[in-house]
Amino acid sequence: MRYIISALLASALATAASAEVPRVVTDIPPVQSLVEMVMGDLGEPVMLLDKGANAHDFQLKPSQVGALADAQLVVWIGPEMTPWLDRALEGTSGGAAQLVLLDQPGTHTRSFVDMDDDHGDADTVDEDGHQHTGRDPHAWLDPSNAELWLGRIAGQLAVLDPENAATYSANANASAQKIAELDARLKQELAPIAGKPFVVFHDAYGYLAKHYALTLTGTIAAGDAAPPGVAHLRAIQASIGAAKGLCLFPEVRHDPKLIETMAADTGARQGGPLDPEGAGGEVTAETYPAILTGMAATLTACLATP
Repeated sequence: MRYIISALLASALATAASAEVPRVVTDIPPVQSLVEMVMGDLGEPVMLLDKGANAHDFQLKPSQVGALADAQLVVWIGPEMTPWLDRALEGTSGGAAQLVLLDQPGTHTRSFVDMDDDHGDADTVDEDGHQHTGRDPHAWLDPSNAELWLGRIAGQLAVLDPENAATYSANANASAQKIAELDARLKQELAPIAGKPFVVFHDAYGYLAKHYALTLTGTIAAGDAAPPGVAHLRAIQASIGAAKGLCLFPEVRHDPKLIETMAADTGARQGGPLDPEGAGGEVTAETYPAILTGMAATLTACLATP
């Protein structure tokens, strides 16, 4: 009898182990939100980036290094967005699977140089010697990419946890449908401001502008939010002064003083702060749609003003 009980206990433990939800780590809020959509009630991923921290330049804490070492799956945008995670992954001895979203087949990508360039890389150096290189990593701002990635996340989770594969797939499909419906609504809401020019704090909005046919005419800082050079600022200020009805948008987590000064000097309107990464609040499954709806509302509030 004792042996039967032991065998039953061992079987129960084996079943529980096989049904364990994968330990997942993500890099930034939009990715965390998408993974939470897919995992649903089965589990919660660990996001490495601290609330309000700079996604391009971040130092992992020991506890975060431990979470990364213990992970079975790392879902992240790619080294163009979070180079610190690329270095951390090189330093880990763990065998975690990686899902690099920018590298997923079918993902729409663009270079920093040409807003009409859907694929490929490019290198540029501005007048102040700042080199701005390659692929723009802010690809979550094209909702068609988010819809694609939900399915890839579900597929990777299913490989690690086949017992819950149907749940992951159902969650991904339902979330993709919600994003598609949101996208259709935002296209209608943003259509009236499509021809209105605007300038943003840093080069993170190319995907959003192209997807919704918006007239983004300039950026203050580079794609990694590096401080702009004097010559670049002069050129931007000259273009702002020559435009009519232009809006300037500061950004969450960045000092708005430069935008405020430019608005005062040129007579351009200043809009509310944009939040392309969802850095302004707690991260949940609702964060990704909130990023899109929040920016659409902020853009419209300024650009729709006569």
